[in-house]
Amino acid sequence: MSTNRPVAVYTDVEDTDPAAGIRLLEEQGFEVRVLGTRDPERIIAGSRDAVALLPGYAAIDRSVIEALPELRIISLMSMGFDYVDVAAASERGVWVTNVPGAATEEVATHTLAILLASLRQLASYTASATPERWNERAATAPPRLSETTLGIVGLGRIGRELARISAPLFGRVLGYDPLLPDTPEVRAELAALGVTRTGLGELRRTAHHLSLHLPLTPETSGMVDAEFLAQMPAGSTLVNVSRGGLVDHDALAAALDSGHLAGAALDVLEAEPPAPDHPMLGRDDVVLTPHIAYFSARTEIEYVRIQAQNVASLLANGAPDSPVNRPALPETAHG
Repeated sequence: MSTNRPVAVYTDVEDTDPAAGIRLLEEQGFEVRVLGTRDPERIIAGSRDAVALLPGYAAIDRSVIEALPELRIISLMSMGFDYVDVAAASERGVWVTNVPGAATEEVATHTLAILLASLRQLASYTASATPERWNERAATAPPRLSETTLGIVGLGRIGRELARISAPLFGRVLGYDPLLPDTPEVRAELAALGVTRTGLGELRRTAHHLSLHLPLTPETSGMVDAEFLAQMPAGSTLVNVSRGGLVDHDALAAALDSGHLAGAALDVLEAEPPAPDHPMLGRDDVVLTPHIAYFSARTEIEYVRIQAQNVASLLANGAPDSPVNRPALPETAHG
């Protein structure tokens, strides 16, 4: 039974400790519930009087949004927001927020780490570091990094940070981002980072290692398909720490099987956790981590804090701190 306090509901928190966020919200006058579910029917049943939803991985679609008449904010614990129907939220006067910049350093360094693990063939050589296999070499020798080109698709915070830390290692760093303005200030920043800006076609044809740093949208969904991969250089490597839906993994498996691609380094898949027969599992030519690029001792704290603070800021100030939409006015949203 709800009190007269505004209600905030955590949906699913299986790999997160929300205690700090709960404490912050309770100190700001909220009644807080933790449902522990991604099931939309259970979310609706437990949130009918909620003004705030705080999802972990639960998809919040139009049916959930329209079933919650008091809802004013969906506060996410991620940079990506493709699992929320933002258009439906905006129509209903509901804010959607994310955690921009909270894990820029972590994601960029994780990207470089799994790329280096792939290029230096660490899985093969850690497995062969035994008395019996000590001199066993992989089928091909790793490249010298300074003789190769890194291509970065998406020059937002993470893409630019990856460029900054990677430029000393690689011969060239190419970057592509159609949304980044072409101004003297941007050109100067990219030059200072060591990035040569180019078109997607040239980057795809010339980069030996191609790293994706894009949101998942209708335009980017499945963009790395068989045709895309065929235009990458023979022996190149694909890296994805953004969203699994950017990549056709069956096409990627075929490109690896044929030898056209030398390897892949992935932190995300289109379905997580993957099915046991997912084509990226158990491959020696794939470095796969379980959507953990964002994670550190700092982000473990910051993600929880920022998610809760967006809700608290809406109550205190009339708007959250990091919105991704501009919802309809309350008086017209439900009309």
